[in-house]
Amino acid sequence: MTASTLEMALAFEHIRIRELADPAQQPGAARPDRRHQTDWFYAIAAQHLAAAEDVLLPHVRRLPGGPELVARYVGNAKELERSLRFLKARQYGDSRVQHLQPGRVWQEIGRLLAEHEDLEAEYSRMIGEELGSDDVSALTEKLLSAEEVAPTRAHPYSPHTGTAGRLAHRMWRLADTAWDSAEGRVVPTKYHVHPKRDSALSHYLRGTPMPDEVPDEMPDRPSWE
Repeated sequence: MTASTLEMALAFEHIRIRELADPAQQPGAARPDRRHQTDWFYAIAAQHLAAAEDVLLPHVRRLPGGPELVARYVGNAKELERSLRFLKARQYGDSRVQHLQPGRVWQEIGRLLAEHEDLEAEYSRMIGEELGSDDVSALTEKLLSAEEVAPTRAHPYSPHTGTAGRLAHRMWRLADTAWDSAEGRVVPTKYHVHPKRDSALSHYLRGTPMPDEVPDEMPDRPSWE
């Protein structure tokens, strides 16, 4: 059976997040001149989780056994967000987490990412079986767009689903942007090679030309803001 655009998009996202994680867990990644590698991974992972909760989970809830499926997803997301917070806190010298070994933190993140990937692969397949191809493509586009305005930090103790979750994500996006600026934290604000907009899948979904087809007079790609 051919994978839906949603399944393919999520597979691309999972690969991208793993690629960002690789340099962030190398020796020396906590050095001030390399903190941007962890910040980038942390920001993209946090945005992906928040966007999926806002866009995918309402559809998952309507599937057979939906409430249980949502509970599994949110449980994994909260654990992953807590681990991401530990990672950032340790990197920036928070005394409360300095006893945690970096290898142990990354081991837990790796375990939770694998579980997260399995859940999204399963749920996207189920959604693809319930919706028509046009609806799936529209949902995929909505997910990609939602990631660009999602919070850049993990907030495991805030609401994750429903109206309260969506409102919390909007509020945290504003707060995160302010704190990122105040701290000089390196997070993506403008893409030259956008992990979502510049992939072959994204060009297919959006009907935009591939990079070698883009004319010189094309304006810069828009920022996240």
